[in-house]
Amino acid sequence: MSRGDTQPARALAKPAFSDPQASALVESMFGLKVSQIRPLPSYDDQNFHVRVAGAEGGPGGPCEYVLKISNAEASRTPELLQVQTHALLFLRAAGLPTASVCRSKGGGLTSLVSADGGSRVTSYVVRLLTYLPGIPVAEVPIGPPLLYEIGRLAANLDETLEKFHHPKLSCLHRENFIWNLRNVPLLEKHVDILGQGRNRELVVRVIQLFKDEVLTKLKHFRECL
Repeated sequence: MSRGDTQPARALAKPAFSDPQASALVESMFGLKVSQIRPLPSYDDQNFHVRVAGAEGGPGGPCEYVLKISNAEASRTPELLQVQTHALLFLRAAGLPTASVCRSKGGGLTSLVSADGGSRVTSYVVRLLTYLPGIPVAEVPIGPPLLYEIGRLAANLDETLEKFHHPKLSCLHRENFIWNLRNVPLLEKHVDILGQGRNRELVVRVIQLFKDEVLTKLKHFRECL
């Protein structure tokens, strides 16, 4: 993900590969014959759900993948994507339900592809992950048992990542990165997107509560990844 500072900057940074182009990337970089491909929702990267013709590595191997094309801004900081990729491998090795990172035909965990945008050529980092089937939490009834399981998984994730080490780990701590929970107040400048109504009132109230009740106590909390 990029800094997420402005909508225009994000629009310029987000890849815009077509389905046929994405399919060609999978076949040329990872040696898999694509039988079906479709876009997946994304923020400022570009994601595709990929089905391949035949399981990789013989019977029992994966036949569904996610092709992830990182935005141009993130692709200019390969050490950031390297840390993210190794954290994913670390979590999977620890037994957490995460995707596996697939190696390219050249043996790398990431690949670089260039695309001609008309006025300039832009490079993007490409990764292929195994697909994790399931139903998004937003589409299922929410109740105490499910919330408990989500909380337990989050705690397990946090505890596991305490043991994760990487020489470039510090690159994850980015100032003004809106996806960092400590930066909730930065969302104030975007509330106009919600228009007028209950959703806006709720968001404004949560931001104010964060500033009053959490921000003043942040120094007492252990910072996680």
